[in-house]
Amino acid sequence: METQSNDIEIIKNQVASNYYVITMNIDGISHEESMIFPNGEANCMNWVLGHLIYIRNPLLNILGEESVWDSEKFSFYNRGEIALNRKDELVSFEDLQSYLKQSQDKLEAKLNTIESFQPETVKDISTLSLHEIYHSGQLGYLRRILGKPGAIK
Repeated sequence: METQSNDIEIIKNQVASNYYVITMNIDGISHEESMIFPNGEANCMNWVLGHLIYIRNPLLNILGEESVWDSEKFSFYNRGEIALNRKDELVSFEDLQSYLKQSQDKLEAKLNTIESFQPETVKDISTLSLHEIYHSGQLGYLRRILGKPGAIK
């Protein structure tokens, strides 16, 4: 069996670690709690998780996989959208968790079978991984703002 290149191993680890951090930080959060906007305007947990999934789809696409949802239908989770203005469109937190799991399963399956990244995609893959790390941390702060104990010890 061929060994995978180090760059794939790095991304596999980041995808697995990010998923762990995300799921720990959203554990026990109700839909109602996920819709609370800190300071009455900062992005709510629902939007941050939805946005994270929204941006996971281009990563799946770069790797040759289908998105877990139609980006046009879920455009309210796109970068630059004002979540507060589109709060009535946000989907249930439970559905988001299901989409997250689907995206994780697809990413892991693909990363376990791919032999190398196309050289022209490495910068995008790296940037998308950083994007996910950034928002994973935001979920931790949002959890604390909601009065929950920190999940990452």
